[in-house]
Amino acid sequence: MLYGLAEFVYPFDSGAARVSPLHWESKRHAGRIRKTEPTVRAGTHEEGLRHSPATGGLPMKLSAPVYHLKRRARDLARKDKLPLSGALDRIAREEGFARWSLLAQKAATVSPAQKLFSRLVPGDLLLLGARPGQGKTLMSLELAVQSMKAGNRAFFFTLEYSGSDVLARFRALDIDLAPFKELLTLDTSDTINAEHIIAALADVPRGTIAVIDYLQLLDQKRENPDLMSQVTALRSFARERGVTFVFITQIDRSYDPSRRACPGLDDVRLPNPLDLRLFDRSCFLHGSEVRFQSVT
Repeated sequence: MLYGLAEFVYPFDSGAARVSPLHWESKRHAGRIRKTEPTVRAGTHEEGLRHSPATGGLPMKLSAPVYHLKRRARDLARKDKLPLSGALDRIAREEGFARWSLLAQKAATVSPAQKLFSRLVPGDLLLLGARPGQGKTLMSLELAVQSMKAGNRAFFFTLEYSGSDVLARFRALDIDLAPFKELLTLDTSDTINAEHIIAALADVPRGTIAVIDYLQLLDQKRENPDLMSQVTALRSFARERGVTFVFITQIDRSYDPSRRACPGLDDVRLPNPLDLRLFDRSCFLHGSEVRFQSVT
């Protein structure tokens, strides 16, 4: 089913009805991302989004994203019967800050999602990958928020989560969706494939961003076209209409973080054939590391 944050009728959905985003079910897990600042590897197209004090970044790497630290503080407050402010300050001290307000101030610097969004152009296909729990879904939502802040529409097509799951992840990012209720559309239909997505985006303006969660599920149903055909069709549509696609992708279990800080294109799980050169850019996450590079 396709939902917006404001009630409306979806013209391309047969039997469409006026729906409310409150009628969503719950499913499952959240992920993690790391907020850091950029450094560029000289002589390559790869960029590592790391902390850099010289450019106003974090003075040190946090052990977890801010929203995870807040969750730890709430748990600590309940466990030790502390005021939340005291628990937040204790967590901040563990991270090397005198108090929580200083940590929050530093964490409010430009995020990897902001920097990544600034490098995308209308018509791009971005491959966004990580192992489970490393923050690829949250990164994709942050990209959607950056697009909406620029006045563009954002779509989130998911075969993995329910609408309430997606909203919970926005809350984990401390994102107030009220200003974006006319710009954000969540699609949790069971029939999501390239044809469905293109129909949903038929009339959207240039600059729209569309997240697909996730790549490997597009051809899971036997009646759907093969993955290569679907991505090729979406690429053609993106070029023609100026829509930016963000494809969340699984990473193969063979990826070993002890050998490489971040996965890469060779680690993308491909149960069915797909030419990854169809994508323009890639972004891979693991722990505190974020790697962004051009594919072609």
